[in-house]
Amino acid sequence: MAHTIKDKKKLLTRVRRIKGQAEGIERALEQETDCTAVLQQIAAIRGAVNGLMAEVLEGHLRDHLGPNVTDVQQRTAELDEVVGILRSYLK
Repeated sequence: MAHTIKDKKKLLTRVRRIKGQAEGIERALEQETDCTAVLQQIAAIRGAVNGLMAEVLEGHLRDHLGPNVTDVQQRTAELDEVVGILRSYLK
């Protein structure tokens, strides 16, 4: 079973929390809320997205690159894919 299916409920909870935080920023901007409150909310969203990324990445690494993967070509392809995603994420 894929890790995103196994952990679907937990991941969706995280995504919905991020969605709520983004909607909170939208409301704050519409209501012309103090910029420090907006900045704090942006920082919170960034932390939440980083947490989501870490959760999915860890599951992916364990499932697709862990000790049970014996096909070297498959492992190499998966590793190249993850490296590309990480480079994009860290830009």
